[in-house]
Amino acid sequence: MSDPTLSRILVYPVKSLDPVAVEAATVREAGGLSVDREYAIVDADGEYVNGKRERQVHRLASSFDPETGALTLGPREGDERATFRLPDERATAADWLSSFFGYDVALKRDDRGGFPDDTHAAGPTVIAAATLEAVAGWFDDIDAAGMRRRLRPNLVVSGVEAFWEDRLYADRDSVVAFDVGGARFEGVNPCQRCVVPTRDPDTGADTEGFRERFVERRAATLPGWADRDWFDHHFRLMVNSRVPRETVGDRVAVDDAVTVRDRRDR
Repeated sequence: MSDPTLSRILVYPVKSLDPVAVEAATVREAGGLSVDREYAIVDADGEYVNGKRERQVHRLASSFDPETGALTLGPREGDERATFRLPDERATAADWLSSFFGYDVALKRDDRGGFPDDTHAAGPTVIAAATLEAVAGWFDDIDAAGMRRRLRPNLVVSGVEAFWEDRLYADRDSVVAFDVGGARFEGVNPCQRCVVPTRDPDTGADTEGFRERFVERRAATLPGWADRDWFDHHFRLMVNSRVPRETVGDRVAVDDAVTVRDRRDR
């Protein structure tokens, strides 16, 4: 099985909130995809209000229309919903979020590249659909869609084996070039996971034994093509990428071919 094809593009208009599936996206100046993490919720100290620090984030449902800028928010339980047109109603949306969280927050915006988790590898994250299936199989009551929500990738690639994405990085002195359609990216490292994947994405409740089981199975199934230099621990999955300057403005689309190129110096 070796026909790498981009099967899903996911962007997260508000950092830490729900994804939006799109058919195509443009690479922005700072490396992120259009709309991805363009907004971020921050507290009075300027710290992110995200799933790592605030469990209530998991209980907040959101949707976003990239065409109109309509952001809809509400608790996952119940029918209460409020819609705000961004960026014009950003302050009003922040007031609603402050009420939801119980403390003052603001809604920051960066339309150059958003607010990536890894500022040194700010390009889209990549994972194989087969990897999501395989890792979901390590756990009872988690399917591939649920694992995708926990891991929060940007680009999902079909037509390849599980852990294929581990081909997209090399040692700590190198990157691996790969193309999505006509857009060039460079794979940097396997993503170090935080506490978020260990929690139910709807409630924030801890999934008992998740990290321990993940680490055990990741170590046992790490493919021969993965560079062991990165695995000081095995709570790593998905690939962070960076964007060469010439890629800015390029477009990626569902059904684009994905081609692994050469290793090059970092």
